[in-house]
Amino acid sequence: MTSIPPVAGIPSLSTVERSSVLDALFEPCTALHTLSMDLLHTTTFESYSDLIASVGTQLVDLSESTLPSDREWLDKILGSHPRLGEKKVESVQSKAEQAQLNTGPTEETEKLKALNEEYEKTFPGLRYVVFVNGRSRPIIFEDMRRRISRGDIGLERKEAIQAMCDIAVDRATKL
Repeated sequence: MTSIPPVAGIPSLSTVERSSVLDALFEPCTALHTLSMDLLHTTTFESYSDLIASVGTQLVDLSESTLPSDREWLDKILGSHPRLGEKKVESVQSKAEQAQLNTGPTEETEKLKALNEEYEKTFPGLRYVVFVNGRSRPIIFEDMRRRISRGDIGLERKEAIQAMCDIAVDRATKL
């Protein structure tokens, strides 16, 4: 999707079209479609920021649930984001957002790969998600190291949700 429709018209879109809106703002993810499809069909939003905040609330609700199945559902959604620096990135938006991270010395590329692996070992089922927003690799490396060292999966889920929403708001302004 190279553009998104006016937000007020989302409830009248087909299921496929609403899925495309979610894919453009977040990442393609069947689990997110299932979670948010009814919300997008039954609610008229004033802005894309409001829509994204409502999806974010759904994600936070999953993160605060005591049901293991809810956390597993959330982890599927959080895990839909591509790894930073990954060569094969499907979403056009992610390719553009990660462009500056995919250039640089080979040793930085290897460090990013190693940090991704360490992160995923520390937080099984999750991917490191951050709103890059023009930050350099060394700054991203520091953030990855901080989050890995902290080792708190609950806080990690919350940071990942916030990052996904920040990314979605940025995408909404560009689409």
